[in-house]
Amino acid sequence: MPLDQSFVGRSWPPTEPYLVGREKIREFARAIGATDAEYHDPEAARALGYTDVVAPPTFPVAITMPASREVVADPALGVDYSRVVHGDQRFAYTRPVVAGDALVCVNTVEDITSRGGHDFLTTRTDVTTEAGEPVVTVWSKLVVRGEG
Repeated sequence: MPLDQSFVGRSWPPTEPYLVGREKIREFARAIGATDAEYHDPEAARALGYTDVVAPPTFPVAITMPASREVVADPALGVDYSRVVHGDQRFAYTRPVVAGDALVCVNTVEDITSRGGHDFLTTRTDVTTEAGEPVVTVWSKLVVRGEG
């Protein structure tokens, strides 16, 4: 069954704030092999002008993936998650994520297309501080493989 096109343009309410912890940044950096000092050492980060350890550029996935569950889990959209393949990921930063940030996500379905029997779902997640300061926008494309 194709994805419901009426979801294009639909947004969800902001998520609860996610408090970015210093140790979460360090864990993520270790997991991806990022050894730069600013990801691990607050003093090294401060020497570069940050208020605390700074997150690697792909860190927002740790926040946006759980937040996007509200989109793909909506039964009316029609995503069969057993048929999903991750197709693309993009980030557009306003400023880096640093330890101590309290971030909220707003998910929007930006596009749904069908090609070759497969559906392509593009979501945009706007990540801001609790006060509404833009931090990063994250786009994710999921491919929902067709049957056959």
